[in-house]
Amino acid sequence: MSHKSSKEIRRVNMSSSLESEDISLETTIPTDDISSSEEREGTVKITKQLIERKELLHNLQLLKIELSQKNLMIDNLKAEYLTKIEELEEKLNDTIHQKQLLSLQLDSQLALQQEDARKHQALMKQEMETILLRQRQLEETNHQLRERAGDIRRSLRDLELTDDCYENLKSLPEDQLSIPEYVSIRFYEVVRSLRKELNDLQMKKESLTEELSECKSQLKSLTESYEDERRNRSELEVRCQRLTLELADTKQMIQQGDYRQENYDKVKCERDGFEHELSELRRKYEVLDVSHKAQAKERNDLSKELATIQQSLNLLQKDKDYLNRQNMELSVRCAHEEDRLERLQIQLEDAKKAREEMYEKYVASRDHYKTEYEKKLHEELEQIRLKTNQEIEQLRSTSKEMYERENRNLREARDNAVAEKDRAVIAEKDALRKYDQLLEQYRQMQLGTESKVAELLHQSKLKSFESEHVQLLQQETAKNLSQCQMECEKYQRKLEVLTKEFYSLQSSSETRIIELQTQNSEYQARLDTYEKLEKELDEIILQTAEMENEIEAERVLFSYGYGANVPTTAKRRLKQSVHLARRLLQLEKQNSLLVKDLEHQKEQVTQISQEVN
Repeated sequence: MSHKSSKEIRRVNMSSSLESEDISLETTIPTDDISSSEEREGTVKITKQLIERKELLHNLQLLKIELSQKNLMIDNLKAEYLTKIEELEEKLNDTIHQKQLLSLQLDSQLALQQEDARKHQALMKQEMETILLRQRQLEETNHQLRERAGDIRRSLRDLELTDDCYENLKSLPEDQLSIPEYVSIRFYEVVRSLRKELNDLQMKKESLTEELSECKSQLKSLTESYEDERRNRSELEVRCQRLTLELADTKQMIQQGDYRQENYDKVKCERDGFEHELSELRRKYEVLDVSHKAQAKERNDLSKELATIQQSLNLLQKDKDYLNRQNMELSVRCAHEEDRLERLQIQLEDAKKAREEMYEKYVASRDHYKTEYEKKLHEELEQIRLKTNQEIEQLRSTSKEMYERENRNLREARDNAVAEKDRAVIAEKDALRKYDQLLEQYRQMQLGTESKVAELLHQSKLKSFESEHVQLLQQETAKNLSQCQMECEKYQRKLEVLTKEFYSLQSSSETRIIELQTQNSEYQARLDTYEKLEKELDEIILQTAEMENEIEAERVLFSYGYGANVPTTAKRRLKQSVHLARRLLQLEKQNSLLVKDLEHQKEQVTQISQEVN
């Protein structure tokens, strides 16, 4: 649209200049006292003004090319942020899948542990039944041995031994030891082993609690970093929208120029206005360039932070596919822009040829001095063409360098993600290995405790003839059983708490997944509606542009939802496109009228020249 409007402005300027020159011919032909010096001065003024107009139009074309490049840059940034958002969503899905796998593994391990605990409880019940039977038998014999056991009970009050006493008594043979000495030795051995086991279990418990606290702190830090990333992404989206709005405003300001050029006296004022607009556009371009660099730095920082967070995700193949798609899209865009540039060059050359033909037809009736001056103008136009071609080649080279830099940055980000993924895999393997080692130690401890209990029972069976010794062992076993039951109850409570936490986490994760899926579906529906709106708006604009009556055009727009809650960008595009289409139709009508006037004036000039002859 901008190229067409510039062509029409040039045609109007040429037609106005031709009209003014034809009027000057009408006034000068009947008079016979006109000198050649005045004609030369008039031609010099006309050519200077034409050169100034050409320079201004050339500068406007350069500014339009720069604006199209900025549009391409902003579109590329939008595509990159959209791909990053999709990558984050895919990584989130992978983490959810891993969480489900871990939950299944935990369920299987809990089931195995519960089965082992049930078996152990069954064995303990059987052993308790045998002990109770034996106890009943011993109680019958115990009535006979109570009288003899009184003295032994008094002697067995202080059973605690020091290390020196234990070593002295252990060195003696068992035949020489008395019953309290023998009982105190056995009591010392059992208590010492149990104390060692208790200390070991406390140390392991402390280490496991420390690991659990570390895992919780890591989870909190990861959630906080994820929320920070979401905030940064929302801020970047807001900035991108602001930049798009500013760019639309700049386009609107560029297209809001007065192209009324009816007299030669107003050319200088228009030139000053164009120079002022050019300075403002350059200043805005510098501001946009600075903001673009800042956004590039922020984008690099965000990519690094995302790479540090995403440690355990397997997305190398998907990254490769996204990069290939992006490369293909960029190549297609580049080809499309090159075709567009070639078309614009062809249109520019056609317009220049048409202008030159009109100018040659008009100048054919002039003197030889004008023909020489036209040759000079033709050479200057060729120089301007060479300059424009050189500038276009420079722009192509800069765009290629920019795409190469972006590809390098993407490759570096991919390498960083691969390295962090390897680190995460190694850390996961180490954690699994430690977990297996702890399970093996726990099973060995269970086997050791079972073997020790069996040995104690065997010793109680062998030394059943000593009633008091059996009673003491029975009391000790009863205490141990109560402690074991307490520990079992504690472990069961811990298991219940852990299962509750697991189910709560699972329910929260499922709700979060459902929320994300609903948000994704809503965004997809919005995208579909926006695409349909854009297609319908294009059709409506073409219909309303062909209508001459503005009231009917507005009715058509309101019937298609022009007054509805359409986004601000769509409203602006619709208004601008409609105004531009109407402006184009008006200029075409003016151009046709001016061509008719020019032909009529040419006929009048020929008639006057024939009458003079």
